Amino acid sequence: MNKRNTQQRRHLIMTELQQHGEVSVEMLAERFHTSEVTIRKDLTVLEEAGLLLRRYGGAVLVPQDFVSDSSLEPVSKRKLAIAKAAATLIKDHYRIIIDSGRTTAALLPELAKKQGLVVMTNSLAVANALRELENEPTLLMTGGSWDSQSESFQGQLAEQVLRAYDFDQLFIGADGLDLERGTTTYNELYSLSRVMAEVSREVIVMVESDKLGRKIHNLELPWQLIKVLVTDAGLSAADAARIEHYGVSVIRADVES
Repeated sequence: MNKRNTQQRRHLIMTELQQHGEVSVEMLAERFHTSEVTIRKDLTVLEEAGLLLRRYGGAVLVPQDFVSDSSLEPVSKRKLAIAKAAATLIKDHYRIIIDSGRTTAALLPELAKKQGLVVMTNSLAVANALRELENEPTLLMTGGSWDSQSESFQGQLAEQVLRAYDFDQLFIGADGLDLERGTTTYNELYSLSRVMAEVSREVIVMVESDKLGRKIHNLELPWQLIKVLVTDAGLSAADAARIEHYGVSVIRADVES
């Protein structure tokens, strides 16, 4: 189906939602004579735009109380640019880890272009999005204890599961960038990040340039553990050079206007 028909179908899905308040994947697949996988992909795109909320087997309209919720805002252009640049580092049949976070989650649509991926995550949101991809990457979950602050699984069980595998790449975000130390985080539960790095051949940090200079005490990953920093063009050439001094490759993605 061409792009125009796809946009038309998604518009009609929203019309159905506005009329009935909720829709099911099965009903929409029959209504538009398409597969349930395609409908789930439509619903994922509409949810990312903040137009609906996914529910088991379908979707509902966004409650008015949630309309102003920042978690429903579309992904920023900077995050999308970073994700596109980071995705160029992934090869078919790679085994990768995607940590929880909005910047790393922006990577997920790009994975639809890859074949034979094995993806481990500690995020339910990432796991659910992976299940919607038509190329069906192999999904692995860390398990562990649920942490509401980071909205991810943490703890010793998650660490044990990770140590049973080895991976080509880890994609991870950060709350801050410290030019002297590495990536920093507000979350006290950062030991899992270290284990993710230990079991991965390459660590790729995805972070927006405005995270530089934030005064955050917790060191998550030192520069010595990081292979690539993918950020946006807001990071100055001088600061990029300071980071590259630690042996880190820096990619500064251009953001479309």
